[in-house]
Amino acid sequence: MTGYNIMKLIVKLLSGIIIGVLIGLIDIEWLTRAMVTFKGIFGQFINYLIPLIILFFIGAGITSVGKDGGKLLGMTVGVAYTSTIIAGLFAMIVAYTLMPIIAKGGKVPSEAEAIEPFFNFEFDPLMGVLTALITAFLFGIYAIKTESNMIVTLFKEGSKITEVVIEYILIPFLPIYIAGIFAEMTAQGTVMSVMKVFGFVLIAAIIMHWIWLTVLYFTAGFLRKENPLNLVKNMLPAYFTALGTMSSAATIPVTLTQAKSNGVSEGVANFSIPLLATIHLSGSTITLVSCTTAAMLVLPQLDLVSIPTMIGFILMLGIIMIAAPGVPGGSVMAASGILASILGFGEGAIGLMIALYMAQDGFGTATNVTGDGAISLIVDHFRKDV
Repeated sequence: MTGYNIMKLIVKLLSGIIIGVLIGLIDIEWLTRAMVTFKGIFGQFINYLIPLIILFFIGAGITSVGKDGGKLLGMTVGVAYTSTIIAGLFAMIVAYTLMPIIAKGGKVPSEAEAIEPFFNFEFDPLMGVLTALITAFLFGIYAIKTESNMIVTLFKEGSKITEVVIEYILIPFLPIYIAGIFAEMTAQGTVMSVMKVFGFVLIAAIIMHWIWLTVLYFTAGFLRKENPLNLVKNMLPAYFTALGTMSSAATIPVTLTQAKSNGVSEGVANFSIPLLATIHLSGSTITLVSCTTAAMLVLPQLDLVSIPTMIGFILMLGIIMIAAPGVPGGSVMAASGILASILGFGEGAIGLMIALYMAQDGFGTATNVTGDGAISLIVDHFRKDV
């Protein structure tokens, strides 16, 4: 997607929220029910698509790595995964400490009257989320071991088809889907309670992004005995490019150039930056953990899960993020499966998460790619052991 198209998408999403609220306020029963009906059908389509995203994108990611890279590959993946998990745990600590205070009195009334759609149209996905994840790993590892070009091609073509469906079907209809969600919440009288809480949550998530980048660059600066502020300053072009494009993949050329300007060796930079654009999503993880915690505190159908359950969610999220396609909102769409299976999110809660995540996707992506620069510095520091 170009920057222009992304700005158009943001405007459409905001328009969807506004239109949905207005439809809920004017209280025309048939129109509200029509929006809820579309929401239900499109929600089923999203549920169908999620396992395909996980299967094909994780499979393609595994097979693209291949046998090359050796210890350098293991080190890059290990540092990236560690960064994503620690970022998620940091967000969990902050969220479990502050979110109950922020969400105090913001719980949506549980007695909100349900709005019935005109009809229900249900269809099942081809497989469950965990089945898709395990299948992707098994087939991906087999393809690497046997050098099976057929499986590699299958994953590549499958990921291309899925990405086309996301970009040309899911994304264009997403504003209408979001309008349906907000029309329903407004008609039920719950929209203000939800939005008041999540406004503070998104601000808190962005602040945590900046804190985590500070941690990463102070770590890289300490290891390399360089000024971390200068390192961050050199990566600002990548940060602002990602802020506008909402795509780690589209920002790779800028990230690569700025990483090299920070002194990362050409070989390490050329290897690590494209790989990290796919596997290192610490900013997205911070946002998802923050928003899911707030959702569990605010939405009546959800309860705040225990800390061990949340830690399990974060560990799985670090793996699932590999499946995030390079389109706006790809991270939350890939994570939708474990939101349902681990945290108990229903269709409406997942739809709300998509809308909220999309509102700040640029900041999460900017944190991801700027963090890639720090990870490449750390990997380059230890390259002598490779």
